Amino acid sequence: MYRLNAITRPRTFLSNNRIAVRAAKISPPLTYKGVRLYSDAHESETFEEFTERYVKFFEGVDDRFELSRGLNNCFAHDLVPAPSVIEASLRAARRVNDFSTAVRVFEGLKQKVENDGQYKQYLEELKPIKEELGILTKEELGL
Repeated sequence: MYRLNAITRPRTFLSNNRIAVRAAKISPPLTYKGVRLYSDAHESETFEEFTERYVKFFEGVDDRFELSRGLNNCFAHDLVPAPSVIEASLRAARRVNDFSTAVRVFEGLKQKVENDGQYKQYLEELKPIKEELGILTKEELGL
């Protein structure tokens, strides 16, 4: 496909300011064809392995950035973390002295569960750790 372009610059071989017309080859528009490459090298992880991995991770956390990164990764999965993972994350939040993140753990938990009954079960199971660390939920803070 060719399109004519008008060139208005004076050239030495043109007399005065005549317009020279030349044909320029126009390439077809570039289109992006996305290709997704998936790796088959990763095996699926069981819930127990997931729980063990995150409990170990939160036991080794020593700063706020690591804690928030671990919580984001943990809650990004399509499952509700086990109470032992929540307990380990609360202890990590207390260790790095981050009360607001501890409260946000319960907010994230409330978003992940399917209904209020499950959230209440988690709160009952985590009640001893909440009292030990002095952590309140958003509802208990009156917010």
